[in-house]
Amino acid sequence: MTSLWIAFAVLLLPAIWLLILPLRQARALHDAQRDYEANDTTAEQNVAIYKRRLASLEAAKERGDIDEERFAEDRLELERSLLEDTTTVKRRPLKSYTSGRFVVPLVLLAVVGTSVVWYQFHGAEGDLVLLQTQRDVQNHPEGSLVMYIERMEEQAVLQPDNPNVWSELFPLYRQTGQAEKAVDALEHLIALEGRLAPLLAQLAQLRFFMEGRELTPEVQGLVDETLEQDPRQPTVLGLLGIHAFDAGNYETAIDRWRRAIANIQNQGTADSLREGIRVAQQRMGVAPDAASINQSPEASDGPGIRVEVSLDETLTERVSPQATVFVTARDIAGELPPLAIAQAQVSDLPATFVLDASNAMSPQASLDQVDEARLMVRVSPSGRATPQPGDLFGDLDSVAVGPVNDSDAVSVLIDSIFE
Repeated sequence: MTSLWIAFAVLLLPAIWLLILPLRQARALHDAQRDYEANDTTAEQNVAIYKRRLASLEAAKERGDIDEERFAEDRLELERSLLEDTTTVKRRPLKSYTSGRFVVPLVLLAVVGTSVVWYQFHGAEGDLVLLQTQRDVQNHPEGSLVMYIERMEEQAVLQPDNPNVWSELFPLYRQTGQAEKAVDALEHLIALEGRLAPLLAQLAQLRFFMEGRELTPEVQGLVDETLEQDPRQPTVLGLLGIHAFDAGNYETAIDRWRRAIANIQNQGTADSLREGIRVAQQRMGVAPDAASINQSPEASDGPGIRVEVSLDETLTERVSPQATVFVTARDIAGELPPLAIAQAQVSDLPATFVLDASNAMSPQASLDQVDEARLMVRVSPSGRATPQPGDLFGDLDSVAVGPVNDSDAVSVLIDSIFE
């Protein structure tokens, strides 16, 4: 945080300079004002004008142009005008250029104090501490997910009103199987952020799985409250689809999952729901819809890679079935953007993926531009695209890129933990 306060001090320097600048110019301004007042002839000019107008008025009286009464009125008006002009130019004594200097340091202190107090209430110092905590754990020789959770729990005590603390702890608890703590963190987040539909949906989903996939009165209440705010909320619709599927109500499950897919952004989750629709249709004895079927491994004719992804059985307890799986292909040198990306959920594993030009992030970097690629598979409980401590991963180097239909699938086992 030292660098942050140094940056604040540097930003305050221009403000301090603007406050001090008038003091540096005070003497010159004082001397200029004194010289101006010493050489000011405004009063003499006003008296000279009065005399000329009075002489002109007296000459008009002598010529008979005006009578005595008119002369008296015009003379009174001239005298009143002279009095007003001379009164206006009267000035207070010029003070010393050093007077009032004590106000400047008081203003400086007020500016600095106000800035510091404002930042304490409205700044992001707490979020910077969270970022530094994450970096410290990543760079620590013995850094681990357990250490990261302990450090975040310390921040939860120090920053109980910071919603980012609880939004970070919630997926960590869920990922490590600490369901009760995950619920507590999510409820803290809801208390701070309000009863927003996405947060209520996650709480409903968490309690739903904690209760053995049963719609208890508490879960039902959360579902109803969520749907009242957002009838298209995909997390809740997916939950209701699972409940209907477990009860054998396959038509209801298909309806819920289709509505969820229409409002979901995560492609991996959408593909998982499509697979659920396909299974439900099979159990009903009807032909699966074309739109409900994921792209089959034989659907690609261009160069690509067929990869079979599985999760080490010893790590299955460390992640939720809803955790996101990222399958990424990169060039061997690591100089280009990702050549292809696919997503799924842990519940889909083991699964076979086809990576080709259709999975490219941009036309400038795709698998049809290389002969070999490196495969990286990562499980992210938080769903973030960047690696986080505690993510699971597996990789495979120098994988040949060729016609997908003529090649066997390569296998990648997720068996390591990102520290």
